[in-house]
Amino acid sequence: MTEESSRTAWDEEPEPSVTVRDTGHATAAGDELAVTGYRGPAPGGRGPVPSVKLAGTGDAIASGGGTAISGYVNELTVMQQAAPRERASWPHQVGVIPPRAQSFQHRAEVEQLRATIASGGTAVLCQVLMGTGGVGKTQLAADYARAAWESGGVDVLVWITASTNSAAVSGYAQAGVEVLGADPQDPEQAAKTFLAWLEPKPDTKPCRWLVVLDDLADPADLRGLWPPANPSGRTLVTTRRRDAALTGPDRRLVTVGLFTPEEAVAYLTANLAAHHRHEPADELTALAADLGHLPLALAQAAAYLIDSGLDCAAYRQLLADRARTLADVLPEPGALPDDQATTVAAAWSLSIERADRLRPAGLARPMLQLAAMLDPNGIPASVLAAPAALGYLTEHRTPGEDTSRNGRWQQVSVQDSADALRCLHRLSLIDHTPATAHQTVRVHNLIQRAVRDSLPEDQHDRLARTAADALTDAWPDIEHETALAQALRANAEALTSHAEDALWQPDAHEVLFRTGQSLRDSGQVTAATAYFGDLAVTSQGRLGPDHSDTLTARSSLARCRGEAGDAVGAAAAYEQLIEPTLRLLGPGNPSTFAVRSNLAHWLGEAGDVAAAVAAYEELVEQMLSVLGPHDRNTLIVRSNFARWQGRAGDAARAAAEYEAVAEQMLSVLGPHDRDTLIARGNLAAWRGVAGDAVGAVAEYEELLKDMSFVFAPDHPEILTVRNDLARFRGEAGNVADAVADYEALLHDQVRVLSEDHPDTLTTRHGLAHWRGVAGDAAGAVAAYEELVERTLSVLGPDHPHTLITRNGLAGWQGRAGDVAGAVAAYEELVEQMLSVLGPDHPHTLIAQTNLAEWREAQRTAAAHLSTD
Repeated sequence: MTEESSRTAWDEEPEPSVTVRDTGHATAAGDELAVTGYRGPAPGGRGPVPSVKLAGTGDAIASGGGTAISGYVNELTVMQQAAPRERASWPHQVGVIPPRAQSFQHRAEVEQLRATIASGGTAVLCQVLMGTGGVGKTQLAADYARAAWESGGVDVLVWITASTNSAAVSGYAQAGVEVLGADPQDPEQAAKTFLAWLEPKPDTKPCRWLVVLDDLADPADLRGLWPPANPSGRTLVTTRRRDAALTGPDRRLVTVGLFTPEEAVAYLTANLAAHHRHEPADELTALAADLGHLPLALAQAAAYLIDSGLDCAAYRQLLADRARTLADVLPEPGALPDDQATTVAAAWSLSIERADRLRPAGLARPMLQLAAMLDPNGIPASVLAAPAALGYLTEHRTPGEDTSRNGRWQQVSVQDSADALRCLHRLSLIDHTPATAHQTVRVHNLIQRAVRDSLPEDQHDRLARTAADALTDAWPDIEHETALAQALRANAEALTSHAEDALWQPDAHEVLFRTGQSLRDSGQVTAATAYFGDLAVTSQGRLGPDHSDTLTARSSLARCRGEAGDAVGAAAAYEQLIEPTLRLLGPGNPSTFAVRSNLAHWLGEAGDVAAAVAAYEELVEQMLSVLGPHDRNTLIVRSNFARWQGRAGDAARAAAEYEAVAEQMLSVLGPHDRDTLIARGNLAAWRGVAGDAVGAVAEYEELLKDMSFVFAPDHPEILTVRNDLARFRGEAGNVADAVADYEALLHDQVRVLSEDHPDTLTTRHGLAHWRGVAGDAAGAVAAYEELVERTLSVLGPDHPHTLITRNGLAGWQGRAGDVAGAVAAYEELVEQMLSVLGPDHPHTLIAQTNLAEWREAQRTAAAHLSTD
């Protein structure tokens, strides 16, 4: 390079002072100074002059050592070849290991890292620590590296922050400069030189090296930069990613999870004790659970406790305050412990951005927003692929090149939804396990809270109702699977806890009622009663006593009270609903007719069968006048009327009425309509009760064939018909088949419903009875004794089903030969029935009749003994 011209008026400008020191950096003072191409000896004859550039303020950068330049003014051209750099002697460390966190916990992952031999005897050359932000991956890696260094187990330790490709290259280059004396002016070449040096080489002294690549954000950033496999070397990578590219034959994936509850409490205890703070163990256990056992959150919460002076109980109240954001209850960035660089609230922001850029682009963020509203312990895949969810993803997709066509959003598909979940999974923002259908998605509760905190209030409330829409979209009309129903209820409960206000604006969302209905359908009538009681109170407070949602909640509460065993209370509650329903909706409204039908039903269940028959008779007449004979509701109420005619003792009339209703339903609704099929089942039952058990069996068998075209084999309606068929097979004299049918049905109900579902308990009752009829009286007693325990536990001592079961047990005690035991059991049962049901209830009358018969049997037996 030739020397450039310079000004001659040297005395017109102040003379700068320029020095290039051994590190290769130059400083200068003065203006208008540039050194860009000088070639020549260094001042003082100490060797070639390094490259130097001085401009503006006079700052200079130079490489090489042993050079000093001073006195140059204005433009000066300087250029040189870098001086050879000395190689560092071993042992040598490149980069800085992060300091040990206060109260660092020894965890199971530490032992996994230190186990250097994998199964099969092959050395584990590369270990990848994977986990979501805040679980302590860097601290575990630092502990491993520090232990290896302090024990003398490595000759060269390299710690690189690998959050970008350029950062990884710079880290390798620095190692090349320090360990090999590579040229720092060419970092890419220096990096390649170092990676090549890590390769195993024969006939050379092996170097025991450890390379730590911390915080790898994208596996693509390490393309061509993975340390080679070398028996003398080890590689440790920390990352939030779960991509397949991170695995390989010489790499072992180590999943870093949350603290265990014990580790979390031990950490809080030690951290607070270091500042002379001591809190009750139960409060620390609860706080650790509140924070989801996330190490980063525990550290920052402990710092907040120490700095604020709050005790643990007060802090937990602060944390539970939904009006506060996560940032409000954790330290500010300047007060973070252990040199932490980010708050919990911001720990996942970069991961969300990266996930949102993965294909399908723009869907990860809105998908995580939806998941943030639901149950952290498991969200069914069907909810996040429901029409409401897909609509939200389409509307809120982050704009990008591939997200729109002709200026319009492309509709998000079910497959797009699943792919978005995989994007979040790859960044460790969620756990996505498609094989677990009813709990496919799990997400840490603090990630959820951070996402919710980022939403504007209006978007938060709209999102809450969208999540509620998705739940109702995914909720089946008939709950075939207990696990799915439990998951949906848990998600509805979580949504309500996050956004209860939104679910009541402008009115009560359907999901609030669907949750209680699910409890009732699953047989949890006591829980359903409590749920609808709270819902009715809340609705009255938020919407007013005359709002339709309030009336609906009260009606649901009344029904649950009846199914929980309080038929009298249910009838009274429905009677109280008559006036507001008539006033607000009028006498001819279908909802008014429904309330009147329910009132009639529970009057009958409460023991006043005559009142039920009269009420239904009047109601049928009015519905025929207002709605007509072909209306579905009219036909259903006619069916109910027929049932209570049979319950009043007129089985033949009930069968005749059911026959007429079934024929009309077949004509109006069709042969495969659910209500038509139910009417046919009721017709078969009442024909059997009227004396034609054989005909009932034939009709039930035909009905099951027809129902198989409409319902799945485990549908509750089919299970109910199978129960009735087993009963009438026994009534028709085929006792062995009845027992076999009950046994098969019980197996299926336990599998589909649960051990203690009311329908399962009904089947247990029938099985116990027909085992006794088959000749095994002792087996019947044993089965009834177990059933009494179950009904007491599930339904309580005063429920009619419990009382009926005790009636069956007492009868089979007598048939098994324990007449005195039967009399004692009936005496106790009658006393309780008189108290609970009253003297005129049919169940009480039946128990009194049975007591009289067994007392007579006891007297007869005593007389025979006396005669003998």
